[in-house]
Amino acid sequence: MNNRLLIALSVLLGTSSAFAGESARSIMEKADARDDGASLISTMQMTLIDKKGKKRTRQLRTFAKDVDANTEHKTIFFLSPSDVKNTAFLTYDYSGDDKDDDQWMYLPALKKTKRIPASDKDAAFMGSDFSYSDMTDKELDDYTFKLLKEATIKRKGGNEKVWVIESTPVSQAVIDETGYIKSILYVRKDNYVLTRAKFYLKKAKRIKYMDVRKLEEIDGIWVAMTTTMTTKQGKRTLHKTVLSNSNVEINQDISDDMFTIRTIEKGL
Repeated sequence: MNNRLLIALSVLLGTSSAFAGESARSIMEKADARDDGASLISTMQMTLIDKKGKKRTRQLRTFAKDVDANTEHKTIFFLSPSDVKNTAFLTYDYSGDDKDDDQWMYLPALKKTKRIPASDKDAAFMGSDFSYSDMTDKELDDYTFKLLKEATIKRKGGNEKVWVIESTPVSQAVIDETGYIKSILYVRKDNYVLTRAKFYLKKAKRIKYMDVRKLEEIDGIWVAMTTTMTTKQGKRTLHKTVLSNSNVEINQDISDDMFTIRTIEKGL
């Protein structure tokens, strides 16, 4: 092969690679900008399933509100069973700046509110397969994105055409906070919803598999009604969490008082 042809191929491949990167970033920007409503209220059931198949079920009430273009507040109240009743979680989710998200957990047994430090955000949220960092939106600038392929996810309710995108943290600090060294994201082509993901954990060679099993459009907003997160080590399932939403209300007025430490300590 002559040098001129080698040069032409290298230019072509380089252009193709750059285009793929730009496409992946563009897709993620549209997914991030997708309208999820100015506020959301729902009743949630959290089912925890251990490696032996034993289930524990918790009932929650969730509230979320956009404060401005870059800030979202979220509150989660645990309603039952008795061992978690009155536990509450508060998040101030900031985007578009260098400010770290704020998170607090109220523990009724101690009658104390604990602030969640950045060093603990990769820990499990209330014994589930979701971490504290999973409870906030990710900053796109913290990652590089690569479009791997296009694919089709087969579902009973209809197949989903998706983009498959590799997401890589730009720094060790991002890895330490999230606990993930790499993610594979499946973004639906028709509505830019993240419908499936594979998260590679930095410890013990574990992988978490997220899957939106049921998606509904409510008042023009796509809402994940049933989501699973499964932690595996090789082919062995270690634990699984199922989140199911019901009684969803979109764009309802929610007082700012709902998103304060005083409120989570007081309870519903």
